[in-house]
Amino acid sequence: MAIIFRLIGALCEVLSIAILVRAIFSWVSPRPNAFTDFLVTITEPVLAPLRRVVPRLGPVDFTPLVAIVLLQIIARILR
Repeated sequence: MAIIFRLIGALCEVLSIAILVRAIFSWVSPRPNAFTDFLVTITEPVLAPLRRVVPRLGPVDFTPLVAIVLLQIIARILR
């Protein structure tokens, strides 16, 4: 059972990094490419449900920040 918790924790860590990289790329490189398409594919299942709950403040989307915090909390609980 401990191995499953470690795998889920590792997945949370990887998703956190992917969300952070996606956010940085959205600021730096607005044109989509294969790498950003891959990042969208793996992070959107986490971000889409949160977007329905987290309000936007003008042009700023805080959903990636909220997702990273939640994923980090889950990863720490499972350790």
